[in-house]
Amino acid sequence: MPLTMANLGEQFSIKEVHGKDETRRFLASLGFVEGAFVTVVSALGGNVILNVKNTRVAIDRRMASRIVV
Repeated sequence: MPLTMANLGEQFSIKEVHGKDETRRFLASLGFVEGAFVTVVSALGGNVILNVKNTRVAIDRRMASRIVV
C-alpha cells in the first residue's frame, strides 16, 4: 500500500520506491530505501511528516504516494 494510506503512529517497512531515477535518488538520500522502517508522525494539509532512520522528514503527499510499504 502507498505510504499515504498508512495509519498514524504505525511502523512499516519500505517495500518499494517508485518514480523516475531522479526522484528515487532524492528519496534514497533522505533515507527512504527498501527495507528501512518508516513511521507516519502526522499528515497536515498536503504534507506528511515521517520518522525514518531516527530522523523526522516532511514530504508532500505526491512524493509519499511513491513509497510502498
